Amino acid sequence: MSERIIIFDTTLRDGEQSPGASMNTPEKLRMATQLEKLGVDVIEAGFPAASVGDFEAVKAIAKKVKKAEVAGLCRASESDIQKAWDAVKHAEKPRIHTFIATSDIHMKYKLNMESDAVVKQAVEAVKFAKSLTESVEFSAEDGSRSDKDFLCEIFEAVIDAGATTVNLPDTVGYAVPEEFSELVSYVMKNTKNMDKAILSVHCHNDLGLATANTLAAIKAGAKQAEVTINGIGERAGNTSLEEIVMALKTRESYMNCKTGIESTHIYAASKMVSTITGIMVQPNKAIVGANAFAHESGIHQDGMLKNPMTYEIMQPETIGLHSTKLVLGKHSGKHALYSHLQTMGFDLSEDELKVVFKKFKDLADKKKTIVDEDLEALVADGILRSSDIFQLEYLHGSSGTTVLPTATVKLSINGRSHRAAGEGNGPIDAAFDAIKIISGTNAELLRFTVAALTDGTDSQGEVTVRLREDGLVALGRGSDPDIITASAKAYVNGLNRLEYLKTNSVTTEDVI
Repeated sequence: MSERIIIFDTTLRDGEQSPGASMNTPEKLRMATQLEKLGVDVIEAGFPAASVGDFEAVKAIAKKVKKAEVAGLCRASESDIQKAWDAVKHAEKPRIHTFIATSDIHMKYKLNMESDAVVKQAVEAVKFAKSLTESVEFSAEDGSRSDKDFLCEIFEAVIDAGATTVNLPDTVGYAVPEEFSELVSYVMKNTKNMDKAILSVHCHNDLGLATANTLAAIKAGAKQAEVTINGIGERAGNTSLEEIVMALKTRESYMNCKTGIESTHIYAASKMVSTITGIMVQPNKAIVGANAFAHESGIHQDGMLKNPMTYEIMQPETIGLHSTKLVLGKHSGKHALYSHLQTMGFDLSEDELKVVFKKFKDLADKKKTIVDEDLEALVADGILRSSDIFQLEYLHGSSGTTVLPTATVKLSINGRSHRAAGEGNGPIDAAFDAIKIISGTNAELLRFTVAALTDGTDSQGEVTVRLREDGLVALGRGSDPDIITASAKAYVNGLNRLEYLKTNSVTTEDVI
């Protein structure tokens, strides 16, 4: 019998700590709904003590999610733990996830604590958390650089105190697979009461080894994998959910492990994360990248025609990709649109469907065929950003070889319309200038990228910007058949994300 691996998804907490990848509460709720549909066992909804916004988002997710456990992260302090409990207590299955650093370098320079004091604080934290809920997880921050005997000591102590899961994180992505496997095996063997708890691992991708380290740990006996959709997370990211799930599914006979994930929802979850955060998936990304099931080599194509298994170890249908797609156009009805959006992971209300359907019809007048990427952009513009502070109402620009590029922009700020004209080196620069005048922002444009959502000259253009203001970094994303309008939408979206971060910062000095 294959061992059942618990999938702990931290897209909404660690994933959101990707620079600029902040999500508001409605976006987090949609993502949590998709994660539950995907079948993850635990959803780490956020860090309730980090901000009022994060607390409210975790609370809302706890009330909505019914099947998965909902976890709140907290430092090993009574105030943090109480805050986490106040947020997750509304869940059908609440979990408190507390942590403290255990490596020599962190204990000396960050905590300024001796090891005995660290153990004492960890035990007190777990005992308090246990008085609030049955499911308590303890993480040893920077575990992969910690003394292995000290790890065994602190794990044994917190398990005695009531921890049901102990987590060994590779916080800075320092480990390599064989070394990490040996560490997991040592901890499993030398923690006397390990049979009373689940051993989890949480790996970062700084050396590109997060998935390899997690698989090595599972092979060595770890029973929970902490992951994110598309591998998003701070610095180089986290272990990718889709890579772990499909590796275990494809190589179950070797790994002797399986998950409870419904893999046909993987692609929809991946696209939703990309749409919400504005972080694009690289084309050669394993499992969900655009090239993951593409074959250009003549030899590969010949083999594929004879037997797909010659060059495909997975079928695209297993992650929710289908070779036949419903073609939508201007004659398509509301029911066809709704049905197709459901297959993409969007469960819209009747009012939301009306908004998207109107935008769909408007776009269909400009494009002959509407594809999934177009629909994702419509949902993002029409629903996910409907409560934004700044909203683009109108844009007119002029440019050419003999005129100074100018743009007139009408922007809504908290429901009130404002208009301004700007100029620049080109029509996009002029549009940005007008938006800056209206919004009063001093944000610095760090990056500007343009891509086509699909092939063809009628494709929607997709623009991604990275903005920085007062030390905060936000990504903005916009799409439209007109690239200047798409650029303005992206800039406005970035400003909205900056405004959210000003009162709901998702970064903390302590991470696992």
